[in-house]
Amino acid sequence: MTPPAGGLRYAYNTNGMTSHRLHDALALLADTGYDGVALTVDVAHHDPFAPRLASRTAALARRLDRLGLGSTVETGARFLLDPRRKHEPTLITADPAGRARRLAFLRRCVDIAAGLGSEAVSFWAGVPAAGTDTSPGGTAWGRLVEGVRAVTAYAAGRGVVAAFEPEPGMLVEDCAGWSRLAALVPGLRLALDTGHCLVAGDLTPAQAVLRHAGDLGAVAVEDMPRGRHEHRAPGEGDMDLPAVLGALRAVRYGGLVSLELSRDAHRADTLVRSALEALRDAERAAAGRPRDAAVPYGAGVPEGAR
Repeated sequence: MTPPAGGLRYAYNTNGMTSHRLHDALALLADTGYDGVALTVDVAHHDPFAPRLASRTAALARRLDRLGLGSTVETGARFLLDPRRKHEPTLITADPAGRARRLAFLRRCVDIAAGLGSEAVSFWAGVPAAGTDTSPGGTAWGRLVEGVRAVTAYAAGRGVVAAFEPEPGMLVEDCAGWSRLAALVPGLRLALDTGHCLVAGDLTPAQAVLRHAGDLGAVAVEDMPRGRHEHRAPGEGDMDLPAVLGALRAVRYGGLVSLELSRDAHRADTLVRSALEALRDAERAAAGRPRDAAVPYGAGVPEGAR
């Protein structure tokens, strides 16, 4: 399972390994041939509110180094901040105390990323409550811009890349929404989950890679059925995976390319390996495609990346 010369670097999200202790999960990923881990900071793995966070983070950094694994930090824990409401509170929650709690959590995640030497911290907007003004310049956008500016500034001060992820159903759900936000928050990078392009927005996954080649701070490539926000293993949805991986190679993306399979912790023992094999096969297939068959090479690719 050795990657081809100059190949992409793959990671697996720990939210798909919640039946494994983190220590064991990392060993499995390293032994299987992954280049890194997308660490979802949560109660199951590296709880940010448990005692001795700084010393635990330092120990985790040493373990990652011994295993030769890079990392990104993910902030999508479902019930970490509120055990009764999924993903709440958010940066657009009406309650100022709730927004402050989310911001404090995101800053803590930036601290973890700094301690681990992670490539990026990924975060998102949240789902607007019924009746909230979601128009550009409206209440929700005002709260979001304020919060994202604070996260991005804090991350810059710690030397960490702040990468914002469009999520279907949230205030910012596609690349167009990210572009609107990024115009208001200098320094913000894009956390592109290419599967989301099958659910929201007008770009195909490969087009999104090409269009935003210079904006990418983090990338995920799990499969999805068209029109449904369901994270699936490679080959179980409608993603043209060779096209996406071909696009990433075309733009010379050097960061980790992760799989987020949060519904599949029960089969992580076999899926970790089979998913990486599928990614490597798709990457080889992309390399063997005629350029005009894999992706529209050159279209939207920065001049220096062609």
